[in-house]
Amino acid sequence: MPSFIWYIILGFVALSLIVYFLQEKFIFKPEKLKQDFRFRYDIPFKELFFDIEPGVRINGLHFYREQPHGLILYFHGNTRSIKGWARYARDFYRYNYDVLLVDYRGFGKSTGKRSEKEMLSDMQFVYENLLKQYAENHIIVYGRSLGSGFAAKVASENRPRYLILDSPYYNFTQVVERFLPILPIRYVLRYHLRTDKWIRKVNCHTYIIHGTKDRLIPIRQSEALQKLNPHKITLIRIQNGGHNNLPKFDEYHNFIRDILKY
Repeated sequence: MPSFIWYIILGFVALSLIVYFLQEKFIFKPEKLKQDFRFRYDIPFKELFFDIEPGVRINGLHFYREQPHGLILYFHGNTRSIKGWARYARDFYRYNYDVLLVDYRGFGKSTGKRSEKEMLSDMQFVYENLLKQYAENHIIVYGRSLGSGFAAKVASENRPRYLILDSPYYNFTQVVERFLPILPIRYVLRYHLRTDKWIRKVNCHTYIIHGTKDRLIPIRQSEALQKLNPHKITLIRIQNGGHNNLPKFDEYHNFIRDILKY
């Protein structure tokens, strides 16, 4: 075998190993907060902690109303922490809804070693705790980008009122394959987040919001999700919307209003 082919094979193997062992640095871009960090907002909120097991604690922010119509459980994207994502709570709070945002392991004040299985289990633990305070038909699960997979999984195992997916992926493997098409991603990737598998098991109505000019996760992934269960999934297209700017469009806020306002 010519030597240059060996170099290609070795390079391929080396790149696969790099992706396998360092993938979390590419997938997750957390903002870490000191445990004594104090959140400050001008609407009522409580800081919550969910103790999963020794060494694993999930941090959350609960924005609350006196007599809420229900609760939005918000799973955020792969960057920052609830400190920054909390600004989106107003989009729901204004319609008299409580909002709970939680940080994944390693984000903000949340602790614990990450894996897909454990992170999904954490979010189910949070949901089950919420059932002690809220009727399940008053809970809406909202997942943004990376969080859409967690939201779909939680909704598939429970019975919330609605599931809302904001700029979701068909599954996480397809997202990564767009950027590393030469690698055997299905075998190298440790996070698959099978939205396509879980959404089939969701009993409530699902609303998907996606920008038509999303270059990170193309809208065709949401279109494929809708085709899995067209009678229970409504796709809202935000014309000219990208991946990170949907709240800048009136159509986005009109949709939120129509879903939440009594």
